[in-house]
Amino acid sequence: QVQLVESGGGLVQAGGSLRLSCAASGSAFSRNTMGWYRQAPGKPREMVATITSGGSTDSADAVKGRFTISRDNAKNTVYLQMNSLKPEDTAVYYCAQLTVFIYWGQGTQVTVSS
Repeated sequence: QVQLVESGGGLVQAGGSLRLSCAASGSAFSRNTMGWYRQAPGKPREMVATITSGGSTDSADAVKGRFTISRDNAKNTVYLQMNSLKPEDTAVYYCAQLTVFIYWGQGTQVTVSS
């Protein structure tokens, strides 16, 4: 069973930065694609960024140039560096491990004030 634990969320002013971390249990971390998703109130969950086992990344147009996903396989951890935050980035951010199944973390709240 995979367990994902996010941390690093909080309240920040527009233009500020936050770094989210997601620690994963299990030995399969390095072999799987990891992702960050977010869900704002009243909106569907959306992909923010993904990173493959080989380190290839993809990100949503809304965050390109501002957010960076990375991983440390030795620590079973994936990160999301978020810069130049905007109020519209306010959401619950979820870590996910993408296999035949999708495993989700519990989410961490990010609130950006204007």
